[in-house]
Amino acid sequence: MHLEQPLSEKEFDDLDQFLLSDRCSDDAMTMDTLHGYLTAIAIGPETIMPAEWLPLVWGEDEAAAPKWKNKKEEEKIINLIMRFMNEVLITFEVSPKEFEPLYCEHEFEGKTLIDPEAWCWGFWEGVELRAEAWERIWDSEVAELIRPVYLLGADEIEEEELKEVDDPVKVHGLALEIEANIPAIYRYWLPLRKGAVETVKREEPKVGRNDDCPCGSGKKYKKCCGADAA
Repeated sequence: MHLEQPLSEKEFDDLDQFLLSDRCSDDAMTMDTLHGYLTAIAIGPETIMPAEWLPLVWGEDEAAAPKWKNKKEEEKIINLIMRFMNEVLITFEVSPKEFEPLYCEHEFEGKTLIDPEAWCWGFWEGVELRAEAWERIWDSEVAELIRPVYLLGADEIEEEELKEVDDPVKVHGLALEIEANIPAIYRYWLPLRKGAVETVKREEPKVGRNDDCPCGSGKKYKKCCGADAA
């Protein structure tokens, strides 16, 4: 299956059920948390490679990796997560205005309201991967746009801010703000976004100009192959 292929309804359910299963730790992300997490990674200030962000899907403890039945199951689940991430990336690349956070809903006083907290927790986990780089947004013209996510997703908020999230109706309103704001946050970071930095490991030690040439001629490198490179 190509990584660009969106998840089918069955595949979505398969991934959802696996994350909720007893083979994942209690701290493993749920689908709404995962979607928020992937969104922050997709639109943030720096490209982050899967090798860094994927382990946190299972929990903060490095020993929280799932109890795989076999290699085939592991490959299947990782493939589903990567395709889920690509759905987010492609949506922003093609039509950011069509992006929809994966929120839960609940009943409150006879009304169906949005519960965005799990999504926001995930988003903030993604922010924390590059917390220093994200700091720039607070001094920008879009600082107010990220604030609703902070109110619902940060580990701690100021005591005076608690009154903004102490009622399900207020939280529902913040959820709608977040959905409207995310495309603008994406546009803010787009021209500033840094690529991933990869370290290239040299397979063999560097040869100094005064060392014996590795070609076996018996000459110094600077008078042999080094002369050709000069």
